[in-house]
Amino acid sequence: MAFRFRPGRKVCGISVAAAIAIASIQPVLASGKHGSGRDIEVLIDQAMMVRLARPAAEIVVGNPSIADVAVQSGDTLILTGKSFGETNLIVTDVKGKILVNRRIVVQEPNGRFVTVYRGVRRETFHCAPNCETPLVIGDNDKYFDAIAKEIRAKQGIGQSAAEGSGGE
Repeated sequence: MAFRFRPGRKVCGISVAAAIAIASIQPVLASGKHGSGRDIEVLIDQAMMVRLARPAAEIVVGNPSIADVAVQSGDTLILTGKSFGETNLIVTDVKGKILVNRRIVVQEPNGRFVTVYRGVRRETFHCAPNCETPLVIGDNDKYFDAIAKEIRAKQGIGQSAAEGSGGE
């Protein structure tokens, strides 16, 4: 399923951000730091700013569950890795000319992760320098749900404080 972007709208998917990422990092891609030079590599839970040569008129993301795209302006996109996997990004200008047509690869950051297997159950820790429990797709359901619950609780406390309703 493809999602289409029209300027002025925020799109959850990879297309807009991937387009910007591709256009803005062409020198990096050409240097070979990102694999084949045709792929845009994004780390899961990380954001990347992508600048286009000219404003985008339409953005198509192959699978928005893999990456999220937010449009900052007509020629600036923010690409965020949402889940492991691959998808594609196509961006065209007002004349229908393709600005970006690239594959997006969302990966786990290298290093500092420790994976513990207890039979078929997996638990992941991020150790740099202390070991913490990140929310990692693919971990044991109970382990994952417990971490997600803690994160939601912390976000709720922060939101309450920001709104001035800190529980008084």
